[in-house]
Amino acid sequence: MSSKVRVRFAPSPTGPLHIGGVRTALYNYLFAKKHGGDFVLRIEDTDQNRYVEGAEDYIIESLNWCGIPYDEGPGKEKGYGPYRQSERKDKYREYAEKLIASGNAYYAFDTADELDAHRKEHEENGKTFIYNWHNREKLKNSLSLSQEEVQKNIDDEEPYVIRFKSPQDETLHLKDVIRGEMEIDTNILDDKVLFKSDGMPTYHLANIVDDHLMEISHVIRGEEWLPSLALHYMLYRAFGWDAPEFAHLPLIMKPQGKGKLSKRDGDKMGFPVFPLEWKDPKSGDISAGYREDGYFPEAVVNMLAFLGWNPGTEEEFFSLEELTKNFELERVHKGGAKFDPEKTKWFQQHYMQEKDNEILADKFEKVLEEKEVSAERNYVKEVVALIKERAVFVEDLWNQGYFFFVAPTSFDPKDSKKAWKEDTGELMTELHDFLEDVDDFKAENLQETVKGWIKSKEVGFGKVMMPLRIALVGALQGPDLYKIAEFIGKEETLKRIKTAVDTL
Repeated sequence: MSSKVRVRFAPSPTGPLHIGGVRTALYNYLFAKKHGGDFVLRIEDTDQNRYVEGAEDYIIESLNWCGIPYDEGPGKEKGYGPYRQSERKDKYREYAEKLIASGNAYYAFDTADELDAHRKEHEENGKTFIYNWHNREKLKNSLSLSQEEVQKNIDDEEPYVIRFKSPQDETLHLKDVIRGEMEIDTNILDDKVLFKSDGMPTYHLANIVDDHLMEISHVIRGEEWLPSLALHYMLYRAFGWDAPEFAHLPLIMKPQGKGKLSKRDGDKMGFPVFPLEWKDPKSGDISAGYREDGYFPEAVVNMLAFLGWNPGTEEEFFSLEELTKNFELERVHKGGAKFDPEKTKWFQQHYMQEKDNEILADKFEKVLEEKEVSAERNYVKEVVALIKERAVFVEDLWNQGYFFFVAPTSFDPKDSKKAWKEDTGELMTELHDFLEDVDDFKAENLQETVKGWIKSKEVGFGKVMMPLRIALVGALQGPDLYKIAEFIGKEETLKRIKTAVDTL
């Protein structure tokens, strides 16, 4: 095992990458970068029946969008490849045979029907059938058959699997970086299948062999692999290899109630559980993604980092560089982390405020194009700077500031009723005439002159300002009114006041 930190993210290409998977990748990435190590992507595609077209590309694009690209993997060969398990097939049989030779594994010729019969028989007696030390000598395998019978079965091409021979009466002492020390009684373990009759390894064998050959120093993976830790530890021992350090991450839980976060929760509550939009190649169904829903990658990454980890301070906003500096596996929680869609929006809003106005203007121009609105780049940038504090997504900028680009075509009935009284039309006409003589239409000057005019009329401010906002915006919303007038200019301001008087 090399002294260099090498971690791997090893997803199966069976569909879109769940955000739980993205978080596993993120923690691996942060750990590798903090320790000057390598982040390896390995595609675990030994289960060809579940392989989904396009899933591998989706995984790679997701990591790139999140800003956590792999250092080594498909297309980035660094001498430890190939990085797809289906291309490593020829390696695994050799290692399975080594375990047989050392007495740590055996051939099992039991058919599926025979095993089913054993299961049923056990159930009828109120027991659970486990294939291990207490019955393996009585079943159809190379431990109970003579060498000649075993050889004959192999020569006759009888289907077989290779099973691991779990030790009897031993207590294993296991260690997990997050969960600490654990003890396992080997008598309760079953003899897991390592190699299938179709010539393919199971996950257990392939993953141990690959981690060893790729010199992986730390295996950081989801909690669902915790029950396999004893077997994996024993496989390392059986091969005479040093085991990597293990860390099992907590589950991401539903926003409400118990259980693991699923796509169904997202569909039901209206939030994505995938980083990017996914179109199912078979059904054509489209699942929402954070990217297409308008989230910034840094907001998603910040949110995911805090699902199961915290820095031990009150600070919640971390760039990828800051996360790398502060990340420690020892600070990852053991308990499941409850997913909160509102918290994700909260992170998004923060990054919306932080985003450079130039970048936001760029994105907002695409929204304006869809609305068939054209405006000067600099103007768009200034509007964005003025209205972004209330926005969560770039799309929101339109609702927050459409009136900077188009005159209101209707007036909010509830707001109009509140702001527009019997004598308002007359007052607004007088304001229109007064503004015609104002040359300096900068917000500061407008504020001063309009205030003076209102005082001279001896009316309340609300009596003028509320209907003026209705005239310019169409509703009682939006930023500073004098700023709106300055931005849209004198001619447009006068036009809008006149339209409101005529309409209301």
